Amino acid sequence: MQQSATAFYESWPAKMNAMKAAPGGGDIGKAFGPFFQGLMKDSTPDGGLAVKHKELIALGIGIAVRCEPCIFTHVEKCLKAGATPREVMDAAGVAVMMGGGPVYTYTTIVAAALEHFAAHPIAH
Repeated sequence: MQQSATAFYESWPAKMNAMKAAPGGGDIGKAFGPFFQGLMKDSTPDGGLAVKHKELIALGIGIAVRCEPCIFTHVEKCLKAGATPREVMDAAGVAVMMGGGPVYTYTTIVAAALEHFAAHPIAH
């Protein structure tokens, strides 16, 4: 189930590039990229959510649906957006409350990602 956080962060860019190079994979990236970028930007000028809050929501959903790559990538994005490790774990706790025991097991991935970034700080 769980790979190490370091292994994930070292291998993920190459895996995504390989997906984009596969027949039709580039089309997926071209369609998803603008959708993601349009929704995950700061909406506070319009009375909406800040990027940090959107990333915490995305993380909670990633945990709830038990998507290991989602968890790793959104922990990183949460931290880059200014979330604290406590806020990240609070989002994980809400996911567990909504999803129960099976989701609880995925909080170990959140903890591993936080441990990784404690040792390899993110530049904001």
